[in-house]
Amino acid sequence: MLWNTLILAMRAIRRNVLRSFLTVLGIVIGVAAVITMVTVGNGATQAVRDQIASMGSNLLMVAPGKTYGPGAEPAPNFKDADVEAIRTQIGNVQVVAPVTSKSITAVSQDRNWATAVTGSTADYFEAGNWELEDGRVFNEAEERAGKSVCVIGETVRANLFGQQNPVGSQIRIKQFSCEVIGLLKAKGQGAMGQDQDDTVVMPLKTVQRRLTGSQDVNRILISVRAGASIDAVKGQLELLMRERRKIAPDEDDNFRVLDTRQLVQMLTGATKILTMLLGAVAAVSLLVGGIGIMNIMLVSVTERTREIGTRLAIGALEHEVLLQFLIEAVVLSCLGGLTGIALAAAASVGLAGVMNVPFLFNPAINVLSFLFSGAIGVIFGYFPARRAARLDPIEALRHE
Repeated sequence: MLWNTLILAMRAIRRNVLRSFLTVLGIVIGVAAVITMVTVGNGATQAVRDQIASMGSNLLMVAPGKTYGPGAEPAPNFKDADVEAIRTQIGNVQVVAPVTSKSITAVSQDRNWATAVTGSTADYFEAGNWELEDGRVFNEAEERAGKSVCVIGETVRANLFGQQNPVGSQIRIKQFSCEVIGLLKAKGQGAMGQDQDDTVVMPLKTVQRRLTGSQDVNRILISVRAGASIDAVKGQLELLMRERRKIAPDEDDNFRVLDTRQLVQMLTGATKILTMLLGAVAAVSLLVGGIGIMNIMLVSVTERTREIGTRLAIGALEHEVLLQFLIEAVVLSCLGGLTGIALAAAASVGLAGVMNVPFLFNPAINVLSFLFSGAIGVIFGYFPARRAARLDPIEALRHE
């Protein structure tokens, strides 16, 4: 009986192909939108994790000021002595890299490029998880002497040297020339949207003497040894900085210590909330599609009143008529769900490529969306099906 009912439902759908297509269009759009939003959102979340991982593992960043951005209260920078104190007094520290930055314009022959110079030690490359594409990093003797040598990122190379190998070339920064001794491997976009490859790295003393004119350190990068407790190192670091910056017990810190785990939680939390919001908005179209199915099924019941009356008159039971129309509604919604899944797969791959995020197939959301589309057919198809089943056979046969 169920098989015959399914055949009757499919015949009714085939009789009005265009109307059936327009009926399920809302389901198709709803399913496709939900799956696409969730899939692309998951890809964006993974991209953020990958970008933060590229900054370095087990990384702590110490910066002056309790907050960052407009309205932040000014706070004194760090000194070289603070860096040395961290290196000697904090346990389980792999490397400590002082960092100071300055926005400059780099010039090479007839090309120039506005970028940022980062002054640090060779430990900066290990702490930041940097790898060399070519050349070398500066050595300890060059650091102590404040030599005019630099290592550049891929963006700077592309804008100053095109496709040429920059190692061994000279670039002019302010009023002095700097020899390019190394080229960094490309990292791409950072967690905060910045271009990590748009950088020129020089010895700290060179930047302090020739660009900033002070011994200040803007921030300190600390790489914690593998297996060590980052929270324990962070606690020791906060106590040491409070002591060195002479902060009273009742005063707030005038510095902040960030770790990559906090960045992951903050940024991935934001992308997950945005994904859920977009998915919820897209799910509304599923309800609209369900209303469309109910509307068309009511029209179908009206059109087929004599057919229903004939079936009831020759012995069809109410639940058989109800099942016929209910199956017809479920088949329509399931066809819409399958079409929406196929459309979502194509849209997700395309958007992932455009947004430069990984495509992560999520079986759970695909199955859930299909089941939800089927449930829409049951919920919105039940009322028209019940109306058809409760028709009076005599009145139905008189219907014109």
